[in-house]
Amino acid sequence: MPINKKSMLSLFQIFIISCFLLPLAVSAHSKACSFDAIYQLGDSISDTGNLIREAPIGTSTAFARLPYGETFFKKPTGRCSNGPLMVDFFASALHLPFLNPYLARDADFSHGVNFAVAGSTALDTSSLAKNKIIPPVTNSSLSVQLGWFKDHLKSICYTSKCAHKLERALFLVGEIGGNDYNYAFFQGKTIGEIQSYVPYIVQKIKDVARKVIDHGARTVVVPGNFPIGCMPIYLTAFRSDDPAAYDELKCLKGLNDLAMIHNDNLQRALKQLRKEYPDVTIVYADYYTALQWVLSHASSLGFEEKSLQKACCGTGGDYNFDLTKMCGAPGVPVCPDPETRVSWDGIHLTEKAYKYMADFLMHSIMPEIQCHI
Repeated sequence: MPINKKSMLSLFQIFIISCFLLPLAVSAHSKACSFDAIYQLGDSISDTGNLIREAPIGTSTAFARLPYGETFFKKPTGRCSNGPLMVDFFASALHLPFLNPYLARDADFSHGVNFAVAGSTALDTSSLAKNKIIPPVTNSSLSVQLGWFKDHLKSICYTSKCAHKLERALFLVGEIGGNDYNYAFFQGKTIGEIQSYVPYIVQKIKDVARKVIDHGARTVVVPGNFPIGCMPIYLTAFRSDDPAAYDELKCLKGLNDLAMIHNDNLQRALKQLRKEYPDVTIVYADYYTALQWVLSHASSLGFEEKSLQKACCGTGGDYNFDLTKMCGAPGVPVCPDPETRVSWDGIHLTEKAYKYMADFLMHSIMPEIQCHI
């Protein structure tokens, strides 16, 4: 399913933050962060175990089996990596425990809840169906997760008590929307068709962010999309013989353009939201630039440059990825040292890559929240 090159947008200039390794500048008005809880909505980038608890797919998904989780946890937890995710590193930086998944009903939720579900979409299944897109993994879209959040609030507090609890909590609404694009691409939609979905996906994210604010959230972080043209799944599916199709990091320009259009629309939506809620801190988390930073500094960070675009857990082709024989399937090998790889399974990143992305993002987000860690 080749991309129509005529429909590719020109590549925006990528701004890489070169001062990341400098000490974090703290404003005169900054304070130490003292969040009591984190609430996470999203997809596989942040799911800490909800999908594997969903029936009937839960126990059959590869995320419920080794090698997922093997490096840090020594067992599968439902995280789509070999170890912790960015939300785990955010929690550690804020001196909070890792978030338990909402569907682990007997878990401790005193420091927040993770509502994210691997495979979830921003748009509801009914909205996707209108465009003949079927979510193959889960129906737990962003609206479903918002419903879980509302149910959770009913179980822990009364109206006045809730307001107090939530004003000292950090809310992460996303990353979400990536699967809306993934499913559309792999179910035959053209890049032009997919681009037309962007305003609806962004509007959904904005609406849900507004609703968590209306329920009492006072610090909301909304992440953007990854540079999807750098992912082995897309590099394999849309491999081109034209050198001009790739950027200096050997990523597909046309796909990265789509991600940047999403991110540009999302940032405009958040700007509007800030005008609606001037007393709420609403921050954009630049996942796109964070991953670009990791890729462009790969060698100095200890990643193997010759394998930069290859999945650690996978098999076949230039990118060690085969959609019909993915990580977790019988006989699919794992690279000897995941610490040297950015991509874990061709779709998700390794623990080490997430750690560097989380560090990058905390250094950029904390000044906007006007606190330091």
